[in-house]
Order: sequence, then C-alpha cells, then structure tokens
Amino acid sequence: MNDQYDNVISTSSPEARDYYVDGVDRVLGGQAGIADAFEKAVMADPGFALGYAGLARGHQFSGNLAGAKVALQKARELNHGLDAREQSHLHALGLLLDGKGAEAYLAIRAHVDNYPRDALIAQTCSSVFGLIGFSGKPGREAELLAYNAALLPHYGEDWWCLNQYAFALCETGNLDKADSVIDQSLALNPLNANAAHVRSHVYYESGETKLGIDFLTNWLESYDRGGYLHGHLSWHTALWSLELGDVDDMWQRLKTDIQPGVSQGLPINVLTDTASLLYRAELAGVLVSDAYWSEISQYAQQLFPKTSLGFVDFHAALAHAMAGEVEALENIIDSPNPLTGELVTAIARAYQAIAQQHWEESIDLLASSMADHARLGGSRAQRDILEYSLLAALLKLGRKDEAKRLLMLRRPALADTQSLRGLNVH
Repeated sequence: MNDQYDNVISTSSPEARDYYVDGVDRVLGGQAGIADAFEKAVMADPGFALGYAGLARGHQFSGNLAGAKVALQKARELNHGLDAREQSHLHALGLLLDGKGAEAYLAIRAHVDNYPRDALIAQTCSSVFGLIGFSGKPGREAELLAYNAALLPHYGEDWWCLNQYAFALCETGNLDKADSVIDQSLALNPLNANAAHVRSHVYYESGETKLGIDFLTNWLESYDRGGYLHGHLSWHTALWSLELGDVDDMWQRLKTDIQPGVSQGLPINVLTDTASLLYRAELAGVLVSDAYWSEISQYAQQLFPKTSLGFVDFHAALAHAMAGEVEALENIIDSPNPLTGELVTAIARAYQAIAQQHWEESIDLLASSMADHARLGGSRAQRDILEYSLLAALLKLGRKDEAKRLLMLRRPALADTQSLRGLNVH
C-alpha cells in the first residue's frame, strides 16, 4: 500500500490505508478528527506501526499526552519488519513526541533529506510553530523559507506544500508572491485551514483589514470547532474587529472561541492568543477587567509551570504582570529558558515595569529586544504585541512623534492602525 505521497506503508488493509491517508490530510489541513482517523486505521489493522505513530501525533494535537505516549509505545513495539523509511519516520517522530526537540530536529532534517515526500514528518519543521520556528536561532525566518522552497520540486501542485511556502514568503516580506501562491493552495483545497490561516496573514501584512475580516468570517462558518486552528483564526478575526472599532464582536469571539474553557485549540494558542488579545484591547483603549487577567495567568501557571519556549514564556510573563502575579512572573525572570532566555527576561521585566507604570524603564527593556525578537518564534503578526507595547509606552510619556517614526521604520504596513489609542500616523 502507498499513502497519498507515494510512500510505501506497511499495511495490507485498504481500509487502514484510507484512514491513514485521511489522518495525514487532517494534520496537514488543520481539520478536526485527527486522532479519530488514525484510531480507525489501527482498528482496521492492529499491526500497523505507522498508524499508531500517527495516532500518537493526533493525540498530541488534541492535548492527550497520555494517549500519545501509549500509542507511541505501541508503534515502537511493532517496528519489526518496517522498511528504512518507516523506521526513520518512527524514530524521528518518536524523538519529537518524547520532547527531545534538538535531537528530533536533526533526525527530521536528515529524514526529509532522504524522504522529502514524507509530509507528516516534513510538516514538523515547515511553519512558524515548528522546530525551525521555535529553534530560538537567529535567521529562523530565512531558514524556514529555504526549507519550504526546497520541498517544492518534490511536491509540485500540492495544496499543503504551497500553503507552507506562502507562509514563509509572507513572513519574509514577499507579499505579492505569497498572495499568488496562497491563492493556488486554496484553489486546490478550499477547506484547508492552514491555507486560510496564511491568507489571513497576507491580508494582515498588507493592511487589508476589511478584506481579511470578510474572508475569514465567511470561511470560519463551515470550519469545525474541533479543528486545531479554530481558536487562532478567531483571534485573527477578533483583532480585525478591534481595529474596526467593533469591540462587541471582539469580546464575543474571545468568550466563545479563544479563551480557556471554550477553545479546543492547542494550549500554546489558548494562552498566547488570549493574553495577546486582552493586552491589545487595552492598548486600543478598551477596559479589561482584572478577572480576565487572573484567569489567563492561572491558566499559564497550570499548563506551563516551567519556562520552555520563548514565545510561550513572554506571553505568560505578560499575563502574570497584568494579573499582579509577582511570584509567577519572577519565576520566568529567574529561570530563563536556554534558547531565548535573555530576550524573555528583558521582556518580562518590561511588562513588570509597565504594570507599575514605569514607562522609561519599560521602553529601555523593550527596545533591547526589538532587533532580534523573531528568535522568540511565532509570526510577525503575533510579535506585533511587542512593537505595540513599546509604542504605547512612548505615547504614555508624550513622545508621539518618536512613536510615529518608529512605527514607520519597523512596521510601515501598519501605519494606519487604529489599534493604539493616541497614535495616528497620517
């Protein structure tokens, strides 16, 4: 049997093969039911090792880490008789699921060099939320572009590969080409949530607020709430609602789609999207109650009690600072992660200073992170919270002209933003 990318898979069951293909497509397209598809694959063939590996990955997407561990162990028990690609697949994915990021990165890059059409493995390095995106290394945006560009000759007119390439183009400023490529991807698979996500980023970076909110509002109507991107796409829409002054819609999306207890997305998205939206609302002049900050701070303490990824850590620091959770904030400052800890420490102290209204101190600390905050991970749109935080602190001290110049220098596409109270460039 072969999967949809012509890789031989060790099952003699057509039914298992079809469910496996469905599971892979659901991962690549951000669709709900990933674990269910792989569960059906192994039910059809209980000896299907890669089916169990896929199930482990599916459980990881749904936050069922215990289930992922059990499925991975079963896959490893069934690894006898697998060909070289499947053994390499299982080894690389196993390292990722075991939390050995550095080792997984090396194994995955080697695997993709040998088997570039093994999309379930290639996917782990292809986005801003992948192993390259969260590497903490300088130049990770350029590496992402090079990685995805190198995959193109092996995939041709493939909806998944095109949407990942478009995202890398968007993040490196090639918006015209990104716009064209993402249209190709969506034409091939209009239900691809990852492509809808990239289309949203292209609209954001182009300053096309009305086009963006119209597109995404319509697209979300048919998207299953169980899809791992549902909450995050709602965050994009909520930001545009805030920009357009529709605060009621922003609150509605937060309460029904984004915050803890309602979003079915990954915990990293629940934390970062909620904290980001709340603070960007405050920067736009919206009153945010202490209860919201307390809730997201407690969520961060429960789900991310130790420092890990810079992207997570600085959003957690923001939540703790705004909630007045001094001990949790000091834990991030005193126990920096090894990859981006120096950046996170400065940003955490900046938000501590902001909470205390020490604006000069916050400006100095935020300015120190501006040159290289791409190392923290996430997208440019997500890291704009750092840009806006610095601009807002300047406005607090009456340095409006300086804030305008900084915005035009660093993020000219957002020069017409209405999301910062007191700032109007034109």
